[in-house]
Amino acid sequence: MEKRTLGRTGLKVSVIGLGGIPIQRVAGEEATAILKTALEKGINFFDTARAYTDSEVKFGVGFRGTKRPIIATKSMARDKETMARDIELSLKNLGVGTIDLYQLHNVKDRETLQKVQGPDGALAALKEARARGEINYIGITGHIPEILVEALKTGEFDTVQFPYNPVEREAEKALIPLALEMNIGMIAMKPLAGGAFKNAALAIKFLLNSPVSTIIPGVDKLDQVAENAALGQQILPLTEEEQETLNREVRQLGERFCRRCEYCQPCPQGIDIPMIFLLEGYWTRYGLQDWAVDRYRPLAKKASDCVECGLCEEKCPYNLPIREMLKESRSHLEG
Repeated sequence: MEKRTLGRTGLKVSVIGLGGIPIQRVAGEEATAILKTALEKGINFFDTARAYTDSEVKFGVGFRGTKRPIIATKSMARDKETMARDIELSLKNLGVGTIDLYQLHNVKDRETLQKVQGPDGALAALKEARARGEINYIGITGHIPEILVEALKTGEFDTVQFPYNPVEREAEKALIPLALEMNIGMIAMKPLAGGAFKNAALAIKFLLNSPVSTIIPGVDKLDQVAENAALGQQILPLTEEEQETLNREVRQLGERFCRRCEYCQPCPQGIDIPMIFLLEGYWTRYGLQDWAVDRYRPLAKKASDCVECGLCEEKCPYNLPIREMLKESRSHLEG
């Protein structure tokens, strides 16, 4: 397995890592088998989160008695007190004394970025935990490249995690060049666009030829581990035929695929359209129907609150049929 340096952390990470979202739906013993097989195949970077229900716990159990890999986790906490609590829970769940990388999870707007950086913000708890030796490095994750660029410019973060795949390439404009300039480790999430790519190997091959440090496809089957790991053994450029195959998929996905740019916001009815489409993706692509519905229920405004004014479609840079897509989301998430 090829290894790359995770930016200024100096950590040598496998170019193929493992994302911890799908492992939520895998039984305990099977999850342990997947994690141990990943280690055997040379994967040494594993990413999870407080929000991924029992994913941290499964990581802790699965790595018990093994040579510890590099583990990253993250929290949606925005204030210092909540983040401090989450760090304690993560240490307990993972069964470690120190977590290699702890990330601010899904920082999606300037208001949130300012809040987490305040005197009583979540970043303060992370820095105190680092001083105590409970975490080694601090990262940030999100879906909006412009916000992540602002975050990196503060100099507070060692790594950045963002969606990157053949259809979601907005990070190439400013985020990736800045991360390279600042020597920030880059973690590519959603390498298969939430499972949207039929040619998964080609989508990952595309990323292997990029400057990201590690790619973290989620897996829930042993054969997926082997297939992904094999791609990191020998990195070859895409052939013209392979590139055209990807281009065809990109054109197809581009017609009905939310990139979560949030240009459609704000909705006059208060509907968080990107969040609904994100949960719809978990429902349709990850097979996490109950998980998606549980997180959909608390939303103040649902897809069914759409009055079909069409303002969102006027603002969407990808010309998505948002009203029609909301109806589909309603049928899945509201029953």
